[in-house]
Amino acid sequence: MKGFRIFWMLLFTCILFSQPLIAQNNVPKKSVRIGLLLPLLLDSAIDQKNNFKFPPKTFPKYLLPGLEFYEGALLALDSLNKKRAPIQLVVLDTRAAKENIQTQLEKLAGPPLDLILTHCNATELRIIATYGLKKNIPVINVNLPNDAGITGNPFLVLLNSTLRTQCVALADHIQSKYTKQQVVVFRKKGGLEDRIRSHWEENNQAKKIIKWTYVDLPDSFSVNHLSAKLDTTKSTICVAGTLDENFGKRLAAQLATVSKQRYKVSLFGLPTWDDSKDFSRLEYRGIDITYCTPYYNSRTDSVSQQVQQFFATTLYARPSDMVLRGYEAVWKYANLLLKYGNNIATQLDSNEFELFREMELKPVIGKEKQLDYFENKKLFFLKWQDGIRKLIS
Repeated sequence: MKGFRIFWMLLFTCILFSQPLIAQNNVPKKSVRIGLLLPLLLDSAIDQKNNFKFPPKTFPKYLLPGLEFYEGALLALDSLNKKRAPIQLVVLDTRAAKENIQTQLEKLAGPPLDLILTHCNATELRIIATYGLKKNIPVINVNLPNDAGITGNPFLVLLNSTLRTQCVALADHIQSKYTKQQVVVFRKKGGLEDRIRSHWEENNQAKKIIKWTYVDLPDSFSVNHLSAKLDTTKSTICVAGTLDENFGKRLAAQLATVSKQRYKVSLFGLPTWDDSKDFSRLEYRGIDITYCTPYYNSRTDSVSQQVQQFFATTLYARPSDMVLRGYEAVWKYANLLLKYGNNIATQLDSNEFELFREMELKPVIGKEKQLDYFENKKLFFLKWQDGIRKLIS
């Protein structure tokens, strides 16, 4: 925690009043410029006198995503520096209080950006992607599980898979591995839950998958609500039809109780379970809990080990996945820029320079047969089994 706080104070000093921070290697004059557009929220953390607004031993969690991505980006830049790669990072705070991101982009001084990497919300992505399309600058988003309604933008890449892609991958996985088993989807009522159901029904109908059973549960559902929909004579595949993590945990705990009776069940869910370590606890033992995620890093490779060592010895912390995503994104796209230069827009679906995980960057074609954007279609399946999480094929 102390290391994070010190780092933030140094970062704030560099980026006061939302002025762009430029980090670069000590390299020849001509360099490629990569914009990092991140939710740093500097104005909420420091005052006009450059004082940290929070008590010395506290650190608000809402500041972490942008900081962690930024730290990963700097570590990647340091690695590129060893190759004397001419890279320049230009950092903008997408949540700056005095100027919105569109104004910051329009006022950006210096040579044009060659590429933009961003962690942002849907509203910000629409602004950033529009700017990228207008200026012919590729925009790589690392976090959003949706396309923000964007169409006809061949310069946009989504490294996170959209909700529809996640739903289709989960349905296809269940169909391929558990063809003859009945599938029951337990869900809460809601617009997002209806959208998830529509993705599954559309996919299952197109692929002639046996119809799934959908069960709406009350907020305070019990074991009895679940057992009434299960069969004691055969195994049941249960699916959490929501992104609500708390609903998923309650469902998992209740099904674990059911499994100790006469029922044999397995539970499946979507990537909102990826950050939860709760499934290692005793109350979830007895059932297999499987979910899909577009990001998986076993952290056994040399680069991950080096990043973890740096965090342990310098920041007294363990790097989050967002740190490694920042490293991964800068490494991959900086190298693509160095190799292809102005032709990088023709390589946005390239699998070159992948570091921690395999990606399948595919063009998404819209209703008008135009290229809407590129999306990572690769999903990994992870299973919690008796408190241990493992990657499955």
